[in-house]
Amino acid sequence: MIGFRQCDPRFPYLWDGSSQPAGRWHAEGEGPAHYFADTPDGAWAELLRHEEITDPADLATVRRAIWAVDLGDAPAVRVDVPADSLDGRLPGSAFEVCQAAARRARAAGQQRLDVPSAALLPGGARGRRVDGRGDTSPRDGRLLVVFGDPRELTWQGWPAAQAGAPSPDLLPRIRRYASTRG
Repeated sequence: MIGFRQCDPRFPYLWDGSSQPAGRWHAEGEGPAHYFADTPDGAWAELLRHEEITDPADLATVRRAIWAVDLGDAPAVRVDVPADSLDGRLPGSAFEVCQAAARRARAAGQQRLDVPSAALLPGGARGRRVDGRGDTSPRDGRLLVVFGDPRELTWQGWPAAQAGAPSPDLLPRIRRYASTRG
């Protein structure tokens, strides 16, 4: 399986160490956790959502590396959570719902999770047809979350872009954070 990850081009594409800040599928001290999207758009969407970029003009300032990483064929357990835990509408911390689901899977011996993309709207994962006839059929974006020390992983990664930027057509397909303003 090939996974896609965006990162600052000055740094490696995997997190090395347990001091990784908390994320949707791991809490403080539960890393390292490596997040890979099933499409390049999914990797870009994670960045755009996190940075709350909504204006196409702001895309001119984005310069990130995109990596295509061979994640091997080890099985992943599919973890689904309520949709309102993906956009922040769930009372309390939406991250806590996802982190608890990940903790249960890891307690059962799972080190790879196949989870819904929180950054892409349903149907937001699209590709381009090779024959030039437009986009492929829309599908839901997925992430593969892999836990563990990167030195123990036998993956290979290839930089697909060293200083790339996402396409403006991705902006309307991003699931935004729920407003916390009253």
